[in-house]
Amino acid sequence: MNKIKEKVLLLPHQPGCYLMKNSQGQIIYVGKAKNLRNRVGSYFTGQQDGKTMQLVMMIADFEYMVTASELEALILECNLIKKHRPKYNVLLKDDKSYPYIRLTKEEHPRLEVTRKQVDDGSRYFGPYPHAGAASQTKKLLDRLYPLRKCKNLPKRVCLYYHLGQCLAPCEYPVSSAEYERIVEEIVRFLSGDARQVKQDLKKQMEEAAEKLEFEKAKELRDLLRDIEMTMEKQHVVFQDQTDRDVFAFAFEQGQMCVQVLFVRQGKWMERDVAIFPYVGTPEEAFLSYLTQFYQRYLLFPKEVLLPTDVDVQLVSQLLPKVRVHIPQRGTKKRLLDTAMKNATIALQERLQWMAKDEAKTVLAAEQLGEYLNVGRVARIEAFDNSNLQGAAPVSAMICFIDGKPAKSEYRKYKIRSADSKDDLGMMKEVIRRRYIRLLREGKDLPDLILVDGGRGQILAAKDVLENELGLYLPIAGMVKDEKHQTSYLLHGDHFTRVEIPTNSAAFALIQRIQAEVHRFAITFHRQVRGKEMLTSALDTIPGVGAKRKQRLFQTFSSIEEMKTAPISEFRKAGIGEKLAQEIQTTLRQLQKDDAKKGTTSS
Repeated sequence: MNKIKEKVLLLPHQPGCYLMKNSQGQIIYVGKAKNLRNRVGSYFTGQQDGKTMQLVMMIADFEYMVTASELEALILECNLIKKHRPKYNVLLKDDKSYPYIRLTKEEHPRLEVTRKQVDDGSRYFGPYPHAGAASQTKKLLDRLYPLRKCKNLPKRVCLYYHLGQCLAPCEYPVSSAEYERIVEEIVRFLSGDARQVKQDLKKQMEEAAEKLEFEKAKELRDLLRDIEMTMEKQHVVFQDQTDRDVFAFAFEQGQMCVQVLFVRQGKWMERDVAIFPYVGTPEEAFLSYLTQFYQRYLLFPKEVLLPTDVDVQLVSQLLPKVRVHIPQRGTKKRLLDTAMKNATIALQERLQWMAKDEAKTVLAAEQLGEYLNVGRVARIEAFDNSNLQGAAPVSAMICFIDGKPAKSEYRKYKIRSADSKDDLGMMKEVIRRRYIRLLREGKDLPDLILVDGGRGQILAAKDVLENELGLYLPIAGMVKDEKHQTSYLLHGDHFTRVEIPTNSAAFALIQRIQAEVHRFAITFHRQVRGKEMLTSALDTIPGVGAKRKQRLFQTFSSIEEMKTAPISEFRKAGIGEKLAQEIQTTLRQLQKDDAKKGTTSS
């Protein structure tokens, strides 16, 4: 830590980005700063909240990049977050997007629901709450306006023409004036003005009724009702028909809730809510969220409303074509207050659920300690071995703290010295390696060790801990039933069978730990086995030497990808069609052979 503080003193008083790294060199947090030395230095001085303190404890080193302005730092921060996906940053889901209705700009325009916005002259309307709402509105428009429905024009008229829902440009000429009239009506409808459409439909319904065409009158009546239902879902807010995004955020106990209200054509169409833990100041976390939010969109609203304590000038630079404003009174202020109220309520609800979940997990750990008569077990470490008929032997350790998985504490082990078919030898090796390291580094020892197995595994672990390391830690074996699920625990010097009520929080915790350590071990085994399979399989193919193997590993991330990839993809690794086919044939055959052998794990 002293080395880091010395490094901080060398930082410039300039804007830029900083990248915090852990002891493995992984980037765990990316931040931006108006003044790099002051901002980075603030992490190592004064009192920090819970999550920031966790981050600081993990920092082993950092690097930084100087930028010309704070705006450049904000944009660079967003790009670095997307690239490195750091553990402690606010991360928006890449696939988080909203459906829009698109009116294409083509010779024969059409309507479609899309989540992608392309700058090709098309007009977009939305966002809609979900794909169902957008599809429902589009279906209504398809019934009202006879635009073409086919993506590619067919050679003859289709059913839509006979239903009166298409002008059939595939066979009959349609004037541009007719298209312009229809487009104007669609735009007016999607902008919230359906009065003319409703009047026309009502008139047609009355005329049909007078002619005793009751079936047609009923269809028109249903259409009118559908229009009413669609329009009722939109709340009128403004008369100026301006597109606006309204942001508000609430924060407490290291958690932040951001609410976005989407106002389109003067109507409050939908809202979005995001709740996440944050590091640093709330204002910094919100700016990071805002930057990532708008990087996904090609089209922007005309106005963005923000709460107080946000740097309006910086956001205006980020969104140069958008009016950024903090409203003080009137309708805009009331809408902002609505967003803030929603954010506060949603955050409080989440914190209450978190508190209940915390109480449950702590209770489970306390119950487990009572059943084993070892006191409260705050830290539990569990071990499991995995191999395939002695091949690729591995072991895995997971850690639960206060009844919750602490994934940063998980560890993977490739078995080095033990016989790969000797499960007890594997257990001894991994226990020895784990606790020698903890003793050497002076780190916390667990309150309880769980091993996947019974008497033999417990004896193996106790032998290493007590006879070699002088450690006397509670150990229990998770004994499985015929369904390969934990049935009971073996514990103590006399291997007492500990029955835990299946409806208790403690039993749920044990089952969760057993499933998690098994999953972690199996996943690691498959990774190791996959690499060994791939390497040995490639070694048997003439023409695949060390350099080509290396290029294959760089091009493909897994065996599965290599087996299923198009032959053309192998060109990226410098491999021709014939050799690529041979590689795929060999790998597929290997998979069949492996399936016949079956997989065993313990």
